Amino acid sequence: MKLTFIGAGGVRTPLVIESVLAFQSRIPLTELCLMDIDSERLDLIRMVSEIRLKNVQPEFELVWTTNAEQAIKDSDFIVTTLRQGGIASRVIDEQVPLKYGVLGQETTGPGGFAMAMRTIPVVFDYLELIRELAPQAWLLNFTNPAGIITEAITRVAGYERAIGICDNPSAMERDIAAHFGVPLSHIFFEYYGLNHLGWMSGVYMEGKNLVREIIHEIKEEGVPWHWLPFHPDLIEALGVLPNEYLLFYYYTQRAVENLLKAGQSRAQQIQPFVDELYDSLKQIHDEGSDPARTLGAYEHYQDQRHSTYMTLETGEGHHEEEIEEEKDFMESAAEGYSGVMLRLIEALTQKGEAAKIILNVPNRGTLTDMADDDVVEVTCYVGDGLVRPFAMGRIPDHALGLMKRVKAYERLTIQAVVERSYSLAVKALALHPLIPSYETAKLILDDYIVQHGKHFPELC
Repeated sequence: MKLTFIGAGGVRTPLVIESVLAFQSRIPLTELCLMDIDSERLDLIRMVSEIRLKNVQPEFELVWTTNAEQAIKDSDFIVTTLRQGGIASRVIDEQVPLKYGVLGQETTGPGGFAMAMRTIPVVFDYLELIRELAPQAWLLNFTNPAGIITEAITRVAGYERAIGICDNPSAMERDIAAHFGVPLSHIFFEYYGLNHLGWMSGVYMEGKNLVREIIHEIKEEGVPWHWLPFHPDLIEALGVLPNEYLLFYYYTQRAVENLLKAGQSRAQQIQPFVDELYDSLKQIHDEGSDPARTLGAYEHYQDQRHSTYMTLETGEGHHEEEIEEEKDFMESAAEGYSGVMLRLIEALTQKGEAAKIILNVPNRGTLTDMADDDVVEVTCYVGDGLVRPFAMGRIPDHALGLMKRVKAYERLTIQAVVERSYSLAVKALALHPLIPSYETAKLILDDYIVQHGKHFPELC
C-alpha cells in the first residue's frame, strides 16, 4: 500500500511520520511518499524528521519528492494538506475582514471563503492527476476549509472516493473519554453538523446517553470546561455539546472585539513562530546538522504554538496544565491530528475491522432536512472499503437553521469558483451569518482580490 502526502513541507509532518510508525503493524504500508512544491522547506522538515526517527526502523520505504506525478502515481491513499499562498495569504484572509469589523478567522466566515476561493482550483488540478495516475485512490482531504473543499471534490468534480478529515470533533471524543476514564472504544458518539459547525448529541456508554449528565456537571461546576469555551447556561439551553468553533457564532462580537484589542489575528500571532522555525532550521542545515539544535528549534515552535491556541479569540490565556494537555495531545503517536486518518485507513483496509469515526462525507439522507449531496460532518461507519454515515434523522431547529444558511453559502462559494463569477462570490459572502450586509461583503471581496493578487482566481 502506498500512502502519499501532498503538502509535506509543513510543520506537522514529523508528527505524522511518527503516527504512521506507531500504526505500521496495523496497516499494510509499503511506501510513504512525502511531496511538497517547496523543495527547501521539504528538505528542512526531512532533517527534523530523520533526527526524530533515528532510533526507529520503518518497515516501509520513505520517499521525499517535489514531483507531483511521482507522488501520486499508483497511490492507494492520498492526503491533501495545502495552503495556497502560505502563511502570508492566511494573514490577508484574517486581516481584511477585521478592517470592516467582521471576524477574521482561518476557516470560519470570510477567511474560510478566501481560502476556499484560492484552494479549490489547486485541488482540482491535483484531482486531474489522481484520475490519470491513481484512479482508485482514496483522497483524504485535510485542507481547510475541509467541508467546502470536500464538497467541491465530491459533488462538483464527482470524485466519490473522497473524505474530509478534521480532528476537532475527534478531540472532543478523546476529552470526553478521558473525563470518564475509559477507552474511546467503550463509547459511541453521535455528532452532526458541518465542518467547524457541529454539535455532539450522543455520548453512549452501556446504552445510556450521558450528554445530559455532562451538561448537568458543567452547570453544577459553574465554569466552562477548557475544551468547551461556552457559558454553562448556553450549553444547558442548547441541550447538546457544541464544537469549540461555534464560539465564533455564539460569541461573535466578543471574538471580534478580542481580536481588535489584541491588534493581531491568529495568523499574525503564529507567523513569527513559523518564520523563526524555518530560519533556525536553515541556519542549522547550512552550518552542518546538529541534532540537539534541530530538535530544540522544532520543540520550541511546538511549545509556542500550543500555548497560544485560541488565546486571542477568547481573550484568555491557558493554564499550565492545559498547555501540557495540548502538548501531550499533539505529540501522541497513536492519536492526534493524524491518528484520525490512520484509524480510517486501518478500517478501510482491514477486513472485519470496523470503526466509528466523525468525518466529512456526502449526507446520503443522514440528516433528514439536508440535501443528499451536501457534505456534512457526522459519525460514520468505516469498514471493508466502505464509509457510510449513521442516520441522525431530524435535528434541532437551532442547529438546522444555522447549518442551512452556512451550507447555502458554501455551495455558492464553490459555484463562484467554478464559474469565476464575481456576483456569485459577493452573494456567497453576503449570505454568511457573520457578514452584516451586502455592502460589507463587496468591500471584503474587493480587498481580497487586490491583496491576494495572483493567488486569487480572476472573477468576471
